[in-house]
Amino acid sequence: MKILLEKLVEGISVEPPSLTRRDVRLPHIPNKALAVIGMRRSGKSTFLWQCLADRLAAGEPRVAQVYINFEDDRLGALGAPDLDRLLEAYFERQPEFRGSRRVGLFLDEIQLVSGWDRFARRIMDSEKVDIFLSGSSAKLLSREVATALRGRALEVLVHPFSFREALAHVGALPKEGWSGLTGRGRSMVRAGFERYLESGGFPEAQGLSVEDRRALLRSYTDVAVLRDVIDRHQVANPTALRWMQRHLLGNAAAKFSIEKFHATLHSQGLAVGKNTLHEYLGHLEDAFMIRVVSLDTGSERKRMVNPRKAYPVDPALIPLFDRTGRANRGHLLETVVALELERRGASVSYVKTPSGFEVDFLARFPDGKATLIQVCTEVTDPDVFHREVRALEDAKGAYPNVGRLLLIGEDVAPLDSPKGLRIQSVPEWLLGEEGKYI
Repeated sequence: MKILLEKLVEGISVEPPSLTRRDVRLPHIPNKALAVIGMRRSGKSTFLWQCLADRLAAGEPRVAQVYINFEDDRLGALGAPDLDRLLEAYFERQPEFRGSRRVGLFLDEIQLVSGWDRFARRIMDSEKVDIFLSGSSAKLLSREVATALRGRALEVLVHPFSFREALAHVGALPKEGWSGLTGRGRSMVRAGFERYLESGGFPEAQGLSVEDRRALLRSYTDVAVLRDVIDRHQVANPTALRWMQRHLLGNAAAKFSIEKFHATLHSQGLAVGKNTLHEYLGHLEDAFMIRVVSLDTGSERKRMVNPRKAYPVDPALIPLFDRTGRANRGHLLETVVALELERRGASVSYVKTPSGFEVDFLARFPDGKATLIQVCTEVTDPDVFHREVRALEDAKGAYPNVGRLLLIGEDVAPLDSPKGLRIQSVPEWLLGEEGKYI
C-alpha cells in the first residue's frame, strides 16, 4: 500500500509530458467511462495524458486529476479492495472535492488489477468521477469492456499516427490548407507522405533507420500474436495462425477467402478447420493488427461467403511481410485510405457494381453522408484513368445519392473527368477539411 500511496502523490502532481497531439475524438456522453483501445504501442497511454492535459486546459485543477499506471513490479498483485483504499486515500487528501466536483481518474494498465470492473461500476454510481481506462490489448478488448462494464463504457480507438499526426510529430504539419500551400510547401508535404508510406505511424518507429524500424515492428507483431492471440485464446494451431498473419500483412488490400486459404494450408499438409480459421481472422482483428472490409450487401450470407479485404493497422507493416521484396504502391495507398476512413468514424465496405466492376470503398459517415472511393497510383495513362472511373460511374445506378471520389497518388488530375466526380491526390485528401474528425 505504501508504493500505491506514493504513486497517488505522483499521480496528482506530475505535469503531463509534452507529446504529439492525437486527432482522436472523445464522445461527450455523461456517466460513461472511456476505454482507450488499440494495438500495442500505438499510443494509448500517451493519449490518456492528452485527455488529462485537456482537462487542465479547460480550467480543472491538477490535484483533481488522478493518473495511476499499474504496470509497476513493486505493486504486486492488486485487487478491487486496493482501488477502494486508493480512492479513500485520495479523498482524505482532498475532502473538499468529494461530492462537490467531478474528479478525473486515469487508470492505465488497469487489466493488472483483479476486479477493476466491479470497482469502476460501483464508483460511477456512488461518486462524482470521470473514468478513463487503458490497458493491454490482451485483456482490454472491445468485448471485455462491454461485458465488464455492462453498457457503462464507451470505446475510444487509438491507431498509430495518421499522416497529419506524423507530420505534426516532426513539426512539419502546414498551417495552411492544401490550396494555400506554395509549390515548395506542397513538395515538402509530398516528401513527408513518401516517408510516411515507408515509416508508418507507430510513434517509436519515427526517425529510425530501416533496419531498426523493421526490428521494432517485427517485435510488435510477434508480441501481439503471442500474447493477444495465442496465449489469450489458447490457440491450438499457432502455425496456421502465423501463416494467416503473414499472408494478410504481406498482401494488403488483396481479396482474402477462408475457403481458398484453407485449401492452401491443406496442400501444405496443415490440418485446420474452416471454422477455426474464421476464429483466427477474428482474433487478429480483435488484436487490432488488421482491419477487415467486407462486400457491401444487405445479405449477411453474401457478406460471409464473398471474399474480404484485410488491411494492416499501419502501412509500414506491409513491406515487413511482403515476400516480393517491393511493396505494391497501390496497396500502400489503399491501406492508408482505409485506416483514415476508420479514424474519421466511417463504416466501410467495398462494392461490386452490376457490371462486375469493383469500387474500393463505400464509406458511410456518422453525419449520414456516404462516398464511393476509388484509389489508384496514377492516371496519366488514359486507359488506367477510364478503367478507374468506369467502376465509379457504373456504381451510380445502385448508389444514386452517394458522392464519388477518385484518390490518386499524384497531384495532376485529368481535365475530362465526368460531372460529379471529385478527384484529389491522397496527400491533399488526408490534409483536407475532412481530416478534422467527426
